Amino acid sequence: MVTLLILRGFVFITYEVLSLNKLLQIDTQALHQEKLKSYVYVRTASLNPSEYQGVTYKARKEIHKAVRKILETEAKIFRRPFNEQFGTFDGEEHECALWLLLKRTQSEDKTVRLQAVQDLASNSHWRDYQYGTVAQTCDQRTAIGLARSKGIDLRFFLPPPPLPKIKTDYPIEDELRLLLVSLPQSGLDPCVQYFTSLALRESSQTLAAQRGGLWCFGGNGLPYCETLSKIPSETVELFCLQALVQHSKISSHCDKIEAKGGLQLLQRIYQLRKDSAKIQRNIIRIIGNMALDEHLHSSIVRAGWVSVLAEVMKSPHIIQSSHASRALANLDRDTVEEKYPDGVYVLHPQYRSSQPIRADILFVHGLLGAAFKTWRQQDIDRHLDKKVSEGEEDYSQCWPKTWLASDCPSLRILSVEYDTHLSDWKAKCPVEAHRKSIAYRSSELLDKLKAAGIGDRPLVWVSHSMGGLLVKKMLVDASKNPEMDKIVNNTRGIIFYSVPHHGSQLAEYSINARYLLFPSVEVKELSKDSPALKELNDEFLSFAKEKKFSVLSFAETLPTHIGSMLKLHVVPLESADLGIGDLIPVDVNHLNICKPKKKDAFLYQRTLKFIRDVLAQELGD
Repeated sequence: MVTLLILRGFVFITYEVLSLNKLLQIDTQALHQEKLKSYVYVRTASLNPSEYQGVTYKARKEIHKAVRKILETEAKIFRRPFNEQFGTFDGEEHECALWLLLKRTQSEDKTVRLQAVQDLASNSHWRDYQYGTVAQTCDQRTAIGLARSKGIDLRFFLPPPPLPKIKTDYPIEDELRLLLVSLPQSGLDPCVQYFTSLALRESSQTLAAQRGGLWCFGGNGLPYCETLSKIPSETVELFCLQALVQHSKISSHCDKIEAKGGLQLLQRIYQLRKDSAKIQRNIIRIIGNMALDEHLHSSIVRAGWVSVLAEVMKSPHIIQSSHASRALANLDRDTVEEKYPDGVYVLHPQYRSSQPIRADILFVHGLLGAAFKTWRQQDIDRHLDKKVSEGEEDYSQCWPKTWLASDCPSLRILSVEYDTHLSDWKAKCPVEAHRKSIAYRSSELLDKLKAAGIGDRPLVWVSHSMGGLLVKKMLVDASKNPEMDKIVNNTRGIIFYSVPHHGSQLAEYSINARYLLFPSVEVKELSKDSPALKELNDEFLSFAKEKKFSVLSFAETLPTHIGSMLKLHVVPLESADLGIGDLIPVDVNHLNICKPKKKDAFLYQRTLKFIRDVLAQELGD
């Protein structure tokens, strides 16, 4: 009996070795290049159908089945579990399909390649080892494509490679500080210099505290006292990461960050700070900026970021998932021609899609706004509206991403973000005040939007408050620049939500009342009947009429609480009247004018109708 078992085992092992020797070859060069990852790269067999249909193939398949049957019987007799992985490689048709798909993902024919990635992503019946096979075998391009496939199984991705152990008495913020010090410190943008010096100053105070002492009132960074018993390392890390965000906007600095092991350091911090959404968001923002440089893609993939980004894409939090979506879109050079600079986010489509994009919708927030929160559904009052509270799971954190994408799936929906403040006390970067002016932001955003492909398709602008002034300034500036002609010529329509075309009372209150000290540049530019606003409005109207832009304006009719002491109409009806297009008063305040209560509310439905009307030819409505 023992001799028979040994003989059977010998036959099976011999058969497996001979079969796999032909089908699998280890790429030793790839292993050498990727040795830090402990990944295995496998070359697939030929795609020649004759090799899989001949007498030899059929005979091998029958022998394989027989050996498998023997092993299964033996496992039952001795009551041992049977390992399904043994002998299943060419047992059935679908086993060969995996390898055929992997081979096709490397095809020079882009159509074949993309279809193979899509077919791989659609598989949900495989065993763990088969997903592992794909994870170890697929190339960089395929891994990125899988990460950008909707509903992807995370077993398709290898976890980030293990990182070297560090000394327990060597804090993470010290590593971040050393990385910042290693980056160029001269000839920088003033805001990059400001963030860097702030981060280094705060981390130095932490070091001083660890060495024995009491530090207190750390300027802008840490305005409170701490003793040795409680060092706010997370706060210091956040300041260092904010400085790195600024550095990552500079291509040459991205190279330095990569060369100094920054990708691995960021990976370590990301894993350690899973409880801090803000830290993780800043890290992914840095990765998204570095992904703008194509020569860094291999380093980003090797550091294990594809699996992390694929996981974050599944986050229910729109801000987190949209940051990951931007980073993956910048990595995906197989299907994405555009590049998304810092502050430009794609709300739809965030995954690869066969749906052709017919037109673009661009959302521009206003004072104190943001790329996501400005466009959320109107906040639910759970005490006053029990029915709404019961349906809370339908609440939209960003209605352009949920409602509009569902109603108009062939649109590419983007949102931009830039910092604004009521007072310079609150400014994130208090230096270089001119960069907060509408003129400066117009120039900066136009360059970003051009890189993101704005102007290549028919375009509708959607703006709130000061964002509408910025839209007008960008269109005026683009009309004077031959390189930006496409943005003007492809503009089909503009939606203004309570835009102060003729100024706002907020500017007067901020200057005269003690509520707002040191009003910011943004607020000063909103002064009622400002000559600069009048000049912008006149210039915009002259060529808007010439281009026959379709315009829809909404105006607030209710006052807004500004802090606890001030209540005013931020944008009066007469200031919201551009002079062309439809003007619709709505019984909401300034903050809620762009936040519909629900999907069937007039505010959203009228917005949707305008978009469908001006893009009727493109959408086929």
